[in-house]
This record gives sequence, C-alpha cells and structure tokens, in this order.
Amino acid sequence: MNLPTRNLGTTGPRTSALGLGCMGMSALYGDADRTESVATIHAALEAGVTLLDTGDFYAMGHNEMLIGEALRSAPAGLRENALTSVKFGALRDPDGGWSGYDGRPAAVKNFVAYSLQRLGVDHIDVYRIARIDPDVPIEETVGAIAELIEKGHVRHIGLSEAGAETIRRAAATAPISDLQIEYSLISRGIEESILPTTRELGIGITAYGVLSRGLISGHFTRDRQLAANDFRAFSPRFQGENLQHNLDLVERLRKIAEQKGVSVAQIAIAWVLGRGEDIVPLVGARTRARLTEALGALDVTLDDADLTAIEEAVPADAAAGERYPAAQMAHLDSER
Repeated sequence: MNLPTRNLGTTGPRTSALGLGCMGMSALYGDADRTESVATIHAALEAGVTLLDTGDFYAMGHNEMLIGEALRSAPAGLRENALTSVKFGALRDPDGGWSGYDGRPAAVKNFVAYSLQRLGVDHIDVYRIARIDPDVPIEETVGAIAELIEKGHVRHIGLSEAGAETIRRAAATAPISDLQIEYSLISRGIEESILPTTRELGIGITAYGVLSRGLISGHFTRDRQLAANDFRAFSPRFQGENLQHNLDLVERLRKIAEQKGVSVAQIAIAWVLGRGEDIVPLVGARTRARLTEALGALDVTLDDADLTAIEEAVPADAAAGERYPAAQMAHLDSER
C-alpha cells in the first residue's frame, strides 16, 4: 500500500505521513504481547508505514530487539523500506530506575554500537539524544553524531524535547532533520516558540503523544485500572479530578467525531496531521486493530468549520495536569 509521504525537514529522509512509535510494545504501558507486537510492525510495513521509532532504553534494549526480530522476519521488500528512528542517552539500572542522561561523545558512540547490534542493521536513519544532557554542550553531542554519519553508522541527526535556543545551537553545528516532541490537541506548548524556530530552520517535527498516551483516544475510561508497570498510573493527567476533566474534553471531541462518522482517535490524529506538512505524527499502536484505526486518520479531512468546532471543544490550554510528573518535567529542555 502507498501511504502519503512527508519529508523530515529539508535535510531528512522522506517517510510515511504517519510513523509507528514502538515503545509501548516493550515498556511503560503495562504488559504487551510479543507475537501481536511483531504482527503489528509487519502490518504497519505492509500498509506503507516506513518510520519505526524506538529508544535504546525502552525496557533496556528489549524494544530494539523486538524491532530487529520484526525486521528479520518481514518480507525483504518491506524490510528495505523501513527507516529507524532511535533515541539514546537515558541511564537505567537493573531495577528499571532512571539516573539521568549521558550526551558525552564517547557515550554516544557506545550507545550506537549496541543499538546497531540489537536492531540488526548497518545504520540508523535518525539518531537523537532522548533528553538534553545539561552537563554536555549540545554541540558536542550533535558533533559526535555527525562523526557517526561520516563513518556511515547514522544517516541523519535528530533532536528530542529541545527548546528553541538549543535547537538553534544544534543546527549551527550540523544539519538537523527533525525534532521529536510531544504535540497533540492537549499538548500544544511547541506552538509558541519551538515550532516557529523549527520552521525557520527547515527542521521537521515527529510528533509523539498525539493521543496523549491513550487519554484522548476515545478508548480510555474513568474506571480503568492501570498496572503497576504502567507509567500512566503516576502521570498527572491521569490522576483524580484531572482525569475526569480531561475525559470530559474527550466527550466533547467525541460529538464532533460522531458527526463526521469517524472515531475520536482518528479526529485527534487528523488534527495533528493538519497542522503542517512538516509534521509526522507517531502513533503508538500496540495491536493491529489500533493500527488500522490510526491509519484511518489519513482519510479524514477537517474543514474550517471542523477546526473551529475542535478549538471550541478543546482549547489550547484546556488540559488539566502536566504532561509528565515533576521529576521528569525537570529534564525537559523544551519546557525551560
């Protein structure tokens, strides 16, 4: 199948208009089914999705190995079309804890060596530090990735959750293909200064969290019990009165979706798709059914009346609660 395509910035690769975020197949959203995860990756490739996004720290390498397994078992033509987008730098411990980020050049080269092996590929298409290391100038981190490009191990440099000033410094060091950052109907912080900066510099956006971790998918319910290994159990937007407030927003959105004959998830994804050709939403589908629903967003057209109704139902600052717990918010250069 041929899906619409978009370019990741002026220097990045051409990719499908929707990418597949694979994190939830291994970590942070509770238990996942490995067989269904591989089948979902295969289904995505067969549907024309080319961009597969992961992080080397998702379940301490499990997610990269899962993608590697899926790529090895996929038909050759599909395997060759796949583009890998990898985040690195997060430091973990055997108990699953987090201990900061490492953007030192030596660490960058160490991380990539392991990722190449786990993925079973000879290069990574887009490589990016997951969070900016405050102790290492971004110029040094980006410079190390540029050296990996010269040696053929990486094709393009990306950023993740970087603020406007950091983006400018990185772009002055080497060509940046895209910025990966949360962007959805209820997470619109990039619109003030970050998005204007990336557009000025010709840098694309890969938008994650377009369904706000399932919160605005139309499938999340007030009485849903989250597992202990599901980080949403600690996410401010899923807590108490915040959750009820946010689900009320979803019900407003549902009325608009029903009038158009589409699902809540489809209208939420379509809204992000409509924000610009320089934006590639990542959908975190963990099953083939959710993938099929997400791909349906590509057929949804929002006219001016639809957009007005959506803005009235879910204003830019409507969400209750921060998008991460306080300790994680402190690591976000994009929020400074």
